[in-house]
Amino acid sequence: MEIGFVGLGRMGGNMALRLLKRGHRVIGFDLSKAAVQSYAGKGTVGAEDWADLVKKFQSRPRVMWIMVPAGDPTTQAINQLISLGEQGDIIVDGGNTNWKVALDDCKRVRAKGMHYMDAGVSGGIWGLEYGYSLMVGAEADVYQHCLPLLKDLAPEDGGLVHTGSEGSGHFVKMVHNGVEYGLMQAYAEGFQVMKMSKSFPGMDMHAIAEAWRTGSVVRSWLLDLIARGLAQDPELAGIKGWVEDTGEGRWTVETAIEESVPTPVIAESLFARFRSRMENTFGDRMLAMMRAQFGGHAVVKDASSEQSSSAGVPAPEARES
Repeated sequence: MEIGFVGLGRMGGNMALRLLKRGHRVIGFDLSKAAVQSYAGKGTVGAEDWADLVKKFQSRPRVMWIMVPAGDPTTQAINQLISLGEQGDIIVDGGNTNWKVALDDCKRVRAKGMHYMDAGVSGGIWGLEYGYSLMVGAEADVYQHCLPLLKDLAPEDGGLVHTGSEGSGHFVKMVHNGVEYGLMQAYAEGFQVMKMSKSFPGMDMHAIAEAWRTGSVVRSWLLDLIARGLAQDPELAGIKGWVEDTGEGRWTVETAIEESVPTPVIAESLFARFRSRMENTFGDRMLAMMRAQFGGHAVVKDASSEQSSSAGVPAPEARES
């Protein structure tokens, strides 16, 4: 089949290459001319601009896949393709767009007589080799038309699901990433308990991760990556514990609140990411002060030293924690 890719970054570029290897004709466009030239050298048909992308298609309907950051970049890309495309063309949003925004995008695309498909994509930098998990929202006939492309992007043993109507793919991918937040947080907390153990100091975190990878009920691809990372840097000394979030965890919690569905693990894992970006916060200092005030508990004057004081508060006979 033939497909146009808008966005030749780490994900979009590798997806284009995976389809090329499977015999599809791929037209590539990126705002970076260097990226277009680079992938043209690998087999894609390079497009000079938006109009050239649409012009270079040899078949109809066109399938134009957008793989750019969510938000304004995706909105602008959709608007460009709406203005240049023709009735019957298919616009695919493969980014991490909020599902509510996707519903509005779908309305604009349909108003032109075109079709909208949203594809939640998971697989990261490993997708080129192993395939991408795809959660696809689309009309049934549009999904069937794009199925040869979707199957070749997905792993050979599965990883592809038609989630329902337009917008549902992004909805399912949002929840997928919320679950991912919780899994990652559980692994991180568990390894921290072992790493900080005073009873069993010096345990080999990499060896434990390797053992858990085989036969354990907690084995997973995330655990495979943990083992790989610990093999490269056992103390994780080259990494700062600052964890970003790209929106999907927040949207999952917001949706859960709207639907009155309890998601305490996902919510707490999101808050833990917020916490990772703070150090010696006012709130933490207030907690220490309160403990000193009501219980005479010692406070650390300097986080870099072991010295502490009771902040001048007499210690009562019975202390609260």
